[in-house]
Amino acid sequence: MAVAVQRPDQLRTDPRYEALVLDFLAYLEFERGLARNTLDAYRTDLLQFGAFLGRRERDATEAERADIADFLADLATGAPPDAEGNGGRPACSPATISRKTACLRSFYRHLRREELIADDPTATLTPPSQGRKLPHVLSHGEVTKLLESAAGADSIALRDRALLEVMYGCGLRASEATGLEIGDVDMRRGFVRPHGKGSKDRIVPLGREASRAIDRYLRSGRPELVGERVERKLFVNFRGGALTRQGLYKIIQRHAKAVGLEGRMSPHTLRHTFATHLLAGGCDLRSVQEMLGHADVATTQLYTHLSREKIKEVYFAAHPRATIPHR
Repeated sequence: MAVAVQRPDQLRTDPRYEALVLDFLAYLEFERGLARNTLDAYRTDLLQFGAFLGRRERDATEAERADIADFLADLATGAPPDAEGNGGRPACSPATISRKTACLRSFYRHLRREELIADDPTATLTPPSQGRKLPHVLSHGEVTKLLESAAGADSIALRDRALLEVMYGCGLRASEATGLEIGDVDMRRGFVRPHGKGSKDRIVPLGREASRAIDRYLRSGRPELVGERVERKLFVNFRGGALTRQGLYKIIQRHAKAVGLEGRMSPHTLRHTFATHLLAGGCDLRSVQEMLGHADVATTQLYTHLSREKIKEVYFAAHPRATIPHR
């Protein structure tokens, strides 16, 4: 049987396990069309798992959930070297363990489909949490520089300033900013109505600076850009048509580059910054959740971590004894 990986003749497990692995890899190659790199990675994962089962004198078709959980736990903790300094193994990262978990789940689903096992021991197995990478957030000074980069009285500058003020002042997603229509802005009562994910609208307060920027744009910038066209969208391009997400991205990148923030921000950075600055300023989590349009408050809680990280950063930078080692 020709497969896209070498025969795993170094598995050092019983021939029955080797046959199961070869059959699984052939299935992945010919029926699923997986790439060689993925097949090689799965082969390595299964080799490790087979060696682990061999030490326990367990057959793969008889392995239980506890065996697989122990295998993953073993990978997470690593192994210290023996008395002679041999055999040490560093702990695997959460990302690596997640990949190995996916491999084993796929392997056992295959065995179940082939009716080689009655129950799938990985059915209730979940990979370890990899955590969430904290997004980049601008400082107050960086926000000020970014907003002030859109200076001037020409139509493009007025549009850019209004766009940046609204995105930072209201925490809008890129699609929400480009989707705003003139009727979604209530200047008198001070709010905007963005159209969020799943066609869910919400009300977000419109701050003083954002309101002023929109007013200047509507009076002196947008009419010049739109001309005789009929356009309902609030933000338009230089031809007077609706601003696209790609166009918004280019505007953000142009101003970011102008103030030395190139490569450090995207349209979503302003949304992250909006939420973090609100929480750092004392706003309650539930209100921030409502303004961001998060269905689950757990998503909003990410920004509490950002606030704590910022507090730590300020503390260690400012306190004279913060970096003095404990005695």
